Amino acid sequence: MEALNIIFILAIAVIVTLYKGINIVPQGEEWVVERLGKFSRTLTPGLNIILPYIESIRQRISTRDIILDIPQQEVITRDNAVILTNAVTFIRVTKPEDALYGVEDFKLAIQQLVMTTLRSILGEMNLDEALSNRDNIKAKLKEQIIDDVADWGVTVKSVEIQDINPSPSMQKAMEQQAAAERERRAVETMAEGKKNAMILEADGKLEAAKREAQAQIALANASGEAINIITQNIQDKELPAMFLLGDRYISSLEKISKSENSKFVIYPADLQGAIKGMLGNVFK
Repeated sequence: MEALNIIFILAIAVIVTLYKGINIVPQGEEWVVERLGKFSRTLTPGLNIILPYIESIRQRISTRDIILDIPQQEVITRDNAVILTNAVTFIRVTKPEDALYGVEDFKLAIQQLVMTTLRSILGEMNLDEALSNRDNIKAKLKEQIIDDVADWGVTVKSVEIQDINPSPSMQKAMEQQAAAERERRAVETMAEGKKNAMILEADGKLEAAKREAQAQIALANASGEAINIITQNIQDKELPAMFLLGDRYISSLEKISKSENSKFVIYPADLQGAIKGMLGNVFK
């Protein structure tokens, strides 16, 4: 009976030993093995055997790509603008022993490193630069963190900036500034339009005045030429001027008579006699 008990206990011990010694590591993971509390080796995917009771599995670490979400944070730019930004980082553990022993929590460490580095990069930029240079920010961020995370046995595959937006108060200020700018441009456009209209009107008046002056000069030249011709024909210095004055006087009366507002047309009492006298002098 005692022999059976001993055999039963030995069987259980063998099963437990085999259970502890034989390990099957799934694809996409590596297991860190410690021997008497000290790092021994890593187990790769497949069937692996360790020494029971002497060696133990310390940590199961995924070697697949890990997605780290970088929380949203406030950042003050170089021109004192407040913006909100967040990101996402893709990493992969290449040395499980460094990821386990190099830092207490490599995921949290990388998350904090990305946050502080991103804040430092954006703090050296103006608001416009921060909003329009995502690719440049991403390249700088990856370049600055890649060496640090390499010490922790991790490779940075990619860093993506999800959002870079002004804070609500900053957005309100920007909207007010944009509205003021639109109003200023509208006022400038109206002022420019009025100025151009006044210039065109002044140009029109100037051109009209020039033409009127030219017409007066032409009329005066024509009158002078007419007086010279009449003087040469009738050999009288006073009569040509009186003739032209009478002709203009009659033309003026004719225009007045055609006006809709005219009621009476007054002719001088001796108009006919004057004309007869002028004609008589001409035909003497």
